[in-house]
Amino acid sequence: MADVALGSVVGFVLALIISTIVIYLVAKLTGEKEAIGTAFLAALVGTIIYVIAYFLLGNGLLAAAIGGIVWLLALKVLYKIGWLKALLIAILIWILTTIVGLFLPTLTGPL
Repeated sequence: MADVALGSVVGFVLALIISTIVIYLVAKLTGEKEAIGTAFLAALVGTIIYVIAYFLLGNGLLAAAIGGIVWLLALKVLYKIGWLKALLIAILIWILTTIVGLFLPTLTGPL
């Protein structure tokens, strides 16, 4: 049982690190000046948003859509940008994460 919990924690931390790096790279690519701490916060907040959305609404399109909209709001606030730039950053993060996911094993769920 402890091995499973440790594996989950290690997997979560690795996913958070990878998400942070992807968000940081995309933010820099789009001209944002914030440091990696903002990317880490965006990754952590995004994870919390999706966990809550999936917990409350189940695994489905509605949970993904609502979680995505709330995460756009979080990006907008964290990076002090408009809705369109937040959407552009989110799309680029999704594309880069998909590419990274082809090469690295990933966790299941809304991470």
